[in-house]
Amino acid sequence: MVLIVVLTVVMRLYKINSPLADFHSWRQADTASVARNFATDGIDLLKPRYDDLSNIQSGMVNPQGYRMVELPLYNAGITLLNRANACSIEICGRVLSIFASVIIVLVIFYLLLKEHGLMAAFLGSLTFAVSPFFVFFTRVVLPDPTAVALAMSSVFFLYLFTNTQNNKLRSRLFYAASAICFSLALLVKPTTIFYAVPLAYLFIRTYTWSVLTKPFTYLFWAVVFTPLVLWRQHILQFPEGIPASNWLLTSVNTDGHLQNIFFKPSFFRWIFFERINNLILGGFLAPFFLLGVLAKQKRYLTHSILLGSLVFLFTFQGGNVQHEYYQIMILPALAMFVGVGVSYIHNHSKQFLSSTILVPVIVGCFVFSFFISYFTVRTYYNYSGELVQISQVLRDLTQKDDLIVTDTLGDTTLLYLSERRGSPAVYKDLVELKKDGYKYFVTQKIDVANAIIASKAHVPIFKSDKFTVFELK
Repeated sequence: MVLIVVLTVVMRLYKINSPLADFHSWRQADTASVARNFATDGIDLLKPRYDDLSNIQSGMVNPQGYRMVELPLYNAGITLLNRANACSIEICGRVLSIFASVIIVLVIFYLLLKEHGLMAAFLGSLTFAVSPFFVFFTRVVLPDPTAVALAMSSVFFLYLFTNTQNNKLRSRLFYAASAICFSLALLVKPTTIFYAVPLAYLFIRTYTWSVLTKPFTYLFWAVVFTPLVLWRQHILQFPEGIPASNWLLTSVNTDGHLQNIFFKPSFFRWIFFERINNLILGGFLAPFFLLGVLAKQKRYLTHSILLGSLVFLFTFQGGNVQHEYYQIMILPALAMFVGVGVSYIHNHSKQFLSSTILVPVIVGCFVFSFFISYFTVRTYYNYSGELVQISQVLRDLTQKDDLIVTDTLGDTTLLYLSERRGSPAVYKDLVELKKDGYKYFVTQKIDVANAIIASKAHVPIFKSDKFTVFELK
C-alpha cells in the first residue's frame, strides 16, 4: 500500500510546475481564476468570480464575472494552500488533486481488499495509481478529483458503518462522516450524485428492504441533499453566471454547431471503444475489466459503483463525448474491475494457463496498456509556448484592471495566463465592446489583424508575425 501511494504521488508530480496551458486548459483556467480572485479579493464562497465577463457561457453578459456552477470549496482550498506556502495557484491546485488521488487509491484498496481479496486490491489500486489517463486527469486543476475522493470516502465510511453495528458510538461517527462527505461531494461537483447508487446498495445489503422503515435512512439523505438544494436555489439569483448545460445531456459541439448523439452509434463508439477501451484502459486491460464485471461474485458493492458510473455515462452523453475530463467520475469503477478481473484469473489459473505463463502474460498486458495509453496522453502535458509569450506581452503592455478581448473561441486560457479579465471571444462589435469598457483586443489571426490595420479602426500597439495587440478606440 505504501508503494502504491508513493507511485500515486510521484507519477502526478510530472510537470507539476508547468503553465496552466495544457490539455483542457480552458476549463482548468476557469477553476484556477476563481481561486486567484479569492486570493486577491478575499474568499467569498457565495459569490465566486472568474475572468470571463462575456455572454458566451450563459447567453447573458456577466460584468461581475460570476461563476455559479459548484460551491467553490476546492477553489477556496487552493487559495488557503497558496497563502500557507506561497506556491503558485496552479501548483496548489494540482497538489490538492494529487491528495484527492491518494484518498481514492486508499479507498479502492480497502474496499477491494474486503470484498475481493489482496490481489484485486493491489492491482485495482495500482491501475488507478499509474495508468496514464488516470494520472493526468487526477492531477488537473479541476474540482472533479476532489469530488470523487469525497464520494468514495462517503462509500468507505458507510461501509464501516454497516460493519460496526455492535459499537453504537463508532457506527454513528461513521454514519455522520459518510453523510457529510457525500454532501460535500455534491457541492463540489453535483454529478457525483450517481455515487448514491453504491450508498443505497450498502443500506439495502445490510438491512434488506426494511431499511425503508428506518428513520436514519431518511435523515442520511436529508443531510446529503439539503445543502445542494440550498446552493442551487442561491445561484438562481445570478443567471448570468450559470453556464448553459442542457446540451451536455444529448449533444456535442462540432465546428460551432450542436449535433445530437443521444444513444446514437457514435456515442457508443466514442465512449466505450475510443475512450474507455483504447485511451483509458489501453486496450490490453479491457479483457480484465470485462472478466471482472462478468465473473460470478458473492457481493456486489463494486458492481453498484459501476452501475452508478454507467448511469452517469448514459445521462450526460454529450458531456462525456465532448470532454475527456468527464470520465474522471468513472475511473474508480474501471480500476476496481481491472483488479477484480486479474484476481479472478489468478484464483482460477488452472482453468487458463500455468502460473509460470500467466504472470508474464498479465504483466505484459499491463505494460502494453500503459504504453498504448501513454502514446496519446503524453501530448496532454504539452502547452503552447507562444500562448505563454503572448500573455507576457499583455502583462507588460496593459494594466491590471484593463479589460481584454481575445478571439480564442471562448477559451479563457490566454486571459488567465495574462492575469487579465475580459472576453475570450468577440461576441459583438469591437466599437461596442470599447463602450462597455474593453480597452485592448489581441488576435493571432493574421487576416483579421491586417483587415483592422487597413481600416484604421483601431491602433496596433504591438505586432509580430504571430499575433497583434490593438488598443480599441
